[in-house]
Amino acid sequence: MRMYRNRFTGIIPPSVANLSALEAIDFAANQLEGVIPEGLGKMTSLSSIRLSENHLAGTIPAAFFNLSSLTAFAVAANKLHGKLPSDLGAHLPNLKDLLLGTNRFTGYIPASLVNATKIYRLDMSFNGLTGRLPPEIGMLCPKHLSVSENQIVASTPQDWEFMTLLTNCTRLRVLRLSGNMLGGVLPSSVGNLSAQLQVLYVGYNMISGTIPFGISNLVGLNYLTLSYNQFTGVLPESMGRLNLLQRLYMHNNLLTGFIPSSIGNMTRLLTLSAWRNKFEGPLPASLGSLQEITAIDLAYNKFTGQLPKEIFSLSSLSDTLDLRGNYFVGPLPHEIGSLTVLANLYLSQNNLSGTLPNELSNCQSLVKLMLDHNSLSSTIPSSISKMRGLAFLNLTRNTLSGEIPQGLGLMAGIQELYLAHNNLSGHIAESLENMASLYQLDLSFNNLDGKVPSEGVFSNMTGFLFEGNSGLCGGISELHLPPCPPESMEHTMRKRNLIITIATPTAGIIICLCVVLVFFVIRKKSKARSTTMGGFQFMDDNYPRVTYAELVQGTSGFATDNLIGRGRYGSVYKCDFLLNTMMTTVAVKVFDLQQSGSSKSFLAECETLGRIRHRNLISVITCCSSSDSNQNDFKALVLEFMPNGSLDRWLHMDVHSSQQLQGLTLMQRLNIAVDIADALDYLHNNCEPPIIHCDLKPSNILLNEDLVAHIGDFGLAKILSEPAAEQLINSKSSIGIRGTIGYVAPGSSNFLTLHSATHIFACKMTIFVYDM
Repeated sequence: MRMYRNRFTGIIPPSVANLSALEAIDFAANQLEGVIPEGLGKMTSLSSIRLSENHLAGTIPAAFFNLSSLTAFAVAANKLHGKLPSDLGAHLPNLKDLLLGTNRFTGYIPASLVNATKIYRLDMSFNGLTGRLPPEIGMLCPKHLSVSENQIVASTPQDWEFMTLLTNCTRLRVLRLSGNMLGGVLPSSVGNLSAQLQVLYVGYNMISGTIPFGISNLVGLNYLTLSYNQFTGVLPESMGRLNLLQRLYMHNNLLTGFIPSSIGNMTRLLTLSAWRNKFEGPLPASLGSLQEITAIDLAYNKFTGQLPKEIFSLSSLSDTLDLRGNYFVGPLPHEIGSLTVLANLYLSQNNLSGTLPNELSNCQSLVKLMLDHNSLSSTIPSSISKMRGLAFLNLTRNTLSGEIPQGLGLMAGIQELYLAHNNLSGHIAESLENMASLYQLDLSFNNLDGKVPSEGVFSNMTGFLFEGNSGLCGGISELHLPPCPPESMEHTMRKRNLIITIATPTAGIIICLCVVLVFFVIRKKSKARSTTMGGFQFMDDNYPRVTYAELVQGTSGFATDNLIGRGRYGSVYKCDFLLNTMMTTVAVKVFDLQQSGSSKSFLAECETLGRIRHRNLISVITCCSSSDSNQNDFKALVLEFMPNGSLDRWLHMDVHSSQQLQGLTLMQRLNIAVDIADALDYLHNNCEPPIIHCDLKPSNILLNEDLVAHIGDFGLAKILSEPAAEQLINSKSSIGIRGTIGYVAPGSSNFLTLHSATHIFACKMTIFVYDM
């Protein structure tokens, strides 16, 4: 009688027992309720009873376990309960399938099952069975044995005896023991199970000790689960022999050491999950051989080194690549653009640096992208808006700068956007109003200013955060931001008249002088409020220690690609290294000790920079006086990095350069002039003792990401005693002048001017700009 998957309801009619010649009953996958009629157990002709996937309750009538003709008894996925009889297998000599899983059975697994010698499939998973697994189970030799998700215990080698007996079962293909209370050490006999074993689940237990070396003998394995145990030690190199493995789960253990390179031999692997262990070292390049893999999760380990580009070349990755919570350094590889079908990419909580590559926009299938808690810098590329399928983007706690790209407003499907704790500036683009699906937005703790949009998604800002941006105004009333000041007609006309007036040379000179003086006075007043030291503050002269090896590594061996300037006494390199547990970009000035006077210049800079603290003077982070790899003297200064280079680069642009600058506006030039004047005033009048720079020129004026000027290169600086300072200030002689006497850089008349008629203005400003 076959009534499989017909959605029958109600109870099993007791009258079915009257069909004395019936050989098989199949009521599986219906919606039957009630109890199993006891009369069915008296139908001696029955060989197969299948009642799985219903809503049957109560206990199994005892008569069923006396049906010697029975070959299949399947009642899985019901609500049956009670204890299994101790003589369960004593009268079932022909039984092949015993499927009792997903019910509510309790008590012990009967050892009498050993008498059912023809058992082919035994499934007792997802019940409440207790005690240890009787050794006799290992003598049954089923093809499929599953006792997962019970409360079966083991703590001694004797409790694992069933495993040793199972080694004689050559037809065993599936062994599921996961989700129990198995403890102790996984016996080495596991490596002697059938080489044709395809599935081995021992996860979600309390197993300790190392993974047996012999597990690599199970060359037929397709699925191996070791996760959620307490395995320790290293992963055996021999595991690379499991080249038929498709899914390997070993997460949430205490495994240590390197991932063996032999893992690249598992060329059929679809899933690799090893998160939350203690693996260390670099990832093996052999992972690039896993050309069929769809998911890799190695999060929360201790992996180091750069992200291997081989992983990012795996075009098969379609589910997840999770490398969170490690110690990876360096930039995102350009090969990331090969992940065109990947849905989830998690790289947060590492020490990654550099820019966001444009190739990221090739990842058109990405739904979640997490790059937070790194040291990524530069701007958010506008090309990221091409990732139209992105629903979750987290770039929190990096050092990103520039404006929020307007193109983000085209990403209508994005639901959560986190950009907090960066250095983003400018206005919030009104195009973001069009992000119809957005319900979480965090822009807090940046340098944003201007009006907060109030239309579209910004009309209801539950889940929107803007704190820590003092320049923001407007928006809906719930934000409690100050109203935006209206731009008055008088102010507009004043700006227009300024442009017209500058066309007249004499009037232009007077206006520029007034503007600079006003800026100078304002900056003098606000100077006391400024406590910023370019992002680096070290209390009590406790400068960080840095070694020659760290500088070599951070500059890739002082490679020419990282060279950002040369001078008389040495060269300056861009360097990435670990500072205060965070990857930081700095400038390293390496002194050429073969050049006469370079050692003296190094000492002069150390002495000078160690005395001064000002927002418009280059900040020294530390110094290195050591020996290089050839045991030659090595001296270097580690300085604050200025991403916009020198002022000279902006005044005398290289038309052949690959990076074209836009030139300085009038307001930017005035700001730079005031910055320099402010620094010189500090050096001359507020330093004890006063300091004379002696080599001030556009190439020694450096600009940060906001074009704030910083004076650098104090190699020729002179520290004056008080009487000498007074003598120099009150004297018109040139005694003590260093650098280029009477120096005026070629084209420096353009430093503050708009046209040739304002050359006089540049000369008038000498007291503020040049250090005589």
